[in-house]
Amino acid sequence: MSESPPLRVFLTGFSGTGKSTVASLVAQKLSWEAVDTDAMIADRAGKSPADILNDDGEERFRELEREVIADIASRDHVVVAAGGGAIVAKANRLAMADGLVVGLDASPPTLLDRMGEEAIKGRPMLVGDDPLSRIIELRAERGRFYALADLVINTEGRSAQEVAAEVADAVSHANHACSAERMLLPSERDNPPPSEPISVTPASRNYEIHVGWGTLDQLGDHVRDAGLSGKAFVVSDTEVLARYGDRAQLSLRTAGFEADAFAIPAGEAHKTLDVAATVYDWLVEHRAERGSALIALGGGVVGDLVGFVAATYLRGMPLVHAPTSLLAMVDASIGGKTAVDHKRGKNLIGAFYQPRLVVDDVSVLKTLTKRALVEGCAEIIKHALILDADLLADLEGRAEDLLHLEPAFAVDVVRRNVAIKGAIISEDESDTDVRAKLNYGHTVGHAIEAASSYTEVLHGEAVAAGMMAAAEIGMRIGVTPPDLVDRQRALLERFGLPTRGPNLEVDAVLDAITLDKKVKDGAVAWVFLEGPGQAVLRSDVPQGVVREVLSEVLQ
Repeated sequence: MSESPPLRVFLTGFSGTGKSTVASLVAQKLSWEAVDTDAMIADRAGKSPADILNDDGEERFRELEREVIADIASRDHVVVAAGGGAIVAKANRLAMADGLVVGLDASPPTLLDRMGEEAIKGRPMLVGDDPLSRIIELRAERGRFYALADLVINTEGRSAQEVAAEVADAVSHANHACSAERMLLPSERDNPPPSEPISVTPASRNYEIHVGWGTLDQLGDHVRDAGLSGKAFVVSDTEVLARYGDRAQLSLRTAGFEADAFAIPAGEAHKTLDVAATVYDWLVEHRAERGSALIALGGGVVGDLVGFVAATYLRGMPLVHAPTSLLAMVDASIGGKTAVDHKRGKNLIGAFYQPRLVVDDVSVLKTLTKRALVEGCAEIIKHALILDADLLADLEGRAEDLLHLEPAFAVDVVRRNVAIKGAIISEDESDTDVRAKLNYGHTVGHAIEAASSYTEVLHGEAVAAGMMAAAEIGMRIGVTPPDLVDRQRALLERFGLPTRGPNLEVDAVLDAITLDKKVKDGAVAWVFLEGPGQAVLRSDVPQGVVREVLSEVLQ
């Protein structure tokens, strides 16, 4: 939004998300007026929305809806509960663009339960023998549009008062540019990002990565086009499956697959052999075959663990990544690294196993917490620092656009990062040469994670601190220019990433570094920056310099 607070708020989302109730509560908090587009349409037409749809058809209803939203967009200090399908129309989105657009969401079963049977009867688009399936279908069709909202709030298990408080707080803190373009799909722009897949060509298996806005709803088509058929097994974590499992399975079934889903507990603490065993058990129970597709729907933990299962179950089954975190999209889902953690170290048990396909839907990032989104930005900054000076300049110039997931820019940045890593994987699949440059910041970052038992910091946060440690070490041994160290620090801080690690014992971190899988013959393979986009490998770093820097970087 602009530097001044917005003068109107538009609440979007499916029926049952609580838009009307929340709008009234937000209006009370702000001393504004609450309006409901369906109520205004009824007043204008002289009959209910259901009667308009039944008597005059959806086209007439949408025409009235556009008129009402255009009128509201000229009013100040209003909180608008928009109809569930209003945001699909480009004209409506552009009319909303001068306000704060907030999307409310919940799982299909919750939406059905909230609406109730009587309310369903008043919604012609949901009437039928299976309203839940219809909710899943419509929610999937509209998902990429709902994700254009400036803020997406999951209302699952939350009171209307809690949601309203978050919306009101967002109004008081809104501070990003209110460009009308942010409400357009990337494909609707004058210069849309490329849509063709990115090819990754390692020696063991070639595969494609599809990056776009709303591509989760084409998951089934992409899996089928990759030559797979029959059964598809979706494995996710409990949080992601509740949010996106229905859409993924609907897409797969529409494409002709038999689809089942299984959830593991969320979090790095559950990336273990014991949890992998529960996935094996489920696959055995459902008679998964060697040709069945195993689909990892989730962030890096899900991708690593499910990839490990795919590599080992029946000695290998087709793996498809559908990452739902920025970190997983630009890093973990590319390159075939699969693993589970050991109590003595991260990713110590694993295998290289390339996927058949990766499908990145950038729109799903709108549901990430700010901390999770910022964490993923660490890997993007890393790629820019070590390999792409132009990307580094773009991040410095448009950091806020990425943090607010401006659709076209976010898709473009993810594509560029996927291409960077894909090119390196194609050249060095087994992490023996140029791929080692991707470990910039990871030597110390992984050690911080291990020394803190994977509980205090997220992976990207540890990598950010690790990059500052590497930059400081590089500067002190005469490799990294001081101005580049300052430039890196400024960019990390602008994205809200830490430049120091948690308060840990230096010896504990040093010990974890010696267990790093990149250590060879006792020597640590360090990655340093010689210049923007220019990385170099060194293994002759004095231990005293490392200890000195760690004592400063670890608070």
